[in-house]
Amino acid sequence: MSEFSAGASSQSEFSADGDRGLERLAAGTLLAAFPGTTAPDWILRELADGLGGVTLFGFNVEAPEQLAALSRQLRDAGDPVISLDEEGGDVTRLAYHVGSPYPGNAALGAVDDVELTRRVYRAIGDDLARCGVNLDMAPDADVNTADDNPVIGTRSFGSDTDLVSRHTVAAIAGLQQACVAACVKHFPGHGATRQDSHLEIPVVDVPREVLWERELAPFRAAIEAGTKSIMTAHVRVPYLTGTDPATLSSSALTELLRGELGFDGVVITDALDMHAITKSVGLAGGAVLSLAAGSDLLCLGPLPTREDIQEVKAGIVRAVREGRLPLARLEEAAERTARLRSWFTQPPEEPRDGNVIGLTAARRAVKVSGTAAPLVNPFVVEVDTPPTIAVGDVPWGFAPWLPDAEIARVKPDDADATALLERAIGRSLVIVVKDAHRHQASQDIVSALLAGRPDATVVEMGLPIWRPPAATYIATYGAARANAQAAAELFTG
Repeated sequence: MSEFSAGASSQSEFSADGDRGLERLAAGTLLAAFPGTTAPDWILRELADGLGGVTLFGFNVEAPEQLAALSRQLRDAGDPVISLDEEGGDVTRLAYHVGSPYPGNAALGAVDDVELTRRVYRAIGDDLARCGVNLDMAPDADVNTADDNPVIGTRSFGSDTDLVSRHTVAAIAGLQQACVAACVKHFPGHGATRQDSHLEIPVVDVPREVLWERELAPFRAAIEAGTKSIMTAHVRVPYLTGTDPATLSSSALTELLRGELGFDGVVITDALDMHAITKSVGLAGGAVLSLAAGSDLLCLGPLPTREDIQEVKAGIVRAVREGRLPLARLEEAAERTARLRSWFTQPPEEPRDGNVIGLTAARRAVKVSGTAAPLVNPFVVEVDTPPTIAVGDVPWGFAPWLPDAEIARVKPDDADATALLERAIGRSLVIVVKDAHRHQASQDIVSALLAGRPDATVVEMGLPIWRPPAATYIATYGAARANAQAAAELFTG
């Protein structure tokens, strides 16, 4: 324990040294973000003053060599947790500008080979370790039981609890064998939601029995497998959290996760700049409430500025001084984070596998109904799908793999089926969609094209839930670069 009293309620009870120590403890709970591919001076100063670490995004990453140099720059300034979301598949930060060489969880779940999943995540972990990243906000352990889930989808291994559990364990093993900490998300489960927590507070209105047997099973498996961290979800479970999202609920984080499930690793929040938090209790208010509820590291997200981060830190300090946040909670968070940092120094367990495993996995995931015949002067219509906030604007589609094809990227609301069909006369027609089941306009344009060309091939690069009566239907279970290449090979041999 420090020299502070956990119940201190007045600034006069803190010495100058105590003030600095308290501010350092508050800073130690924060994972900040910053723009650019090099660290600004203010981030380096914050790290020297105890900032817990950083979360990197696509705008921070240019190339592996650049990211490795950035990581060295950050480590020279302090002892940071360097984190990002590298799930493979649609959610990638290392390959944000070109698409991931690894298929995501839906493809791995479709193959259902846990050793393959371990090898894919081990390769991802090796890539991260070479770039100096020590914590991956993955895998996604949500059981995706809502077909129209706007934020999970292909990020989940599937809708079967046992399948999700065993592949979550395999993913943890792969990452942590590379000495990159896994952060299993989103506790206590985001798979049954039909709202996006980036925009509002989703609700999982199920009884305890359903939550325990379905949503919580992969997290129980993850804890038993030794995951180093778990990420909270901004979802409301009425019987458990009342009107609060789990990120702000001591019933979810302390009583359930810590007490009942016995997790003693690091609890990390989902990004606090999401509307589920900022539009309800505010960024600084959410930070204080989440720490009080039991979280250890606060992922602030990409939006907060340097000034916002200072306000969050000041809000935490003020809450301790006013007795609204026990100092012991900050000390407990610091101790858990220190244990995590000490684990980062362990050597990897086995040799690297190489990212060729990504294409192997994507090939095994592809499912074909009908015959993918060689293409004749191909015309490819890619039906554009609005990017989700979690995924971002990551490139997807067939362009890199069918260089001789004419490719038309169309917005479904504006597409002219008649004009497209005219361009396809005498040519092989391939229609590429992503999560068509979630977008009626996508279904409408695909149906219109198939009405004129029933011999066309449809390639679904999301979840194959809506299946039109195409002559040939190909499901890739993801839109990563590896998924597209695996599908294109069916035409090119």
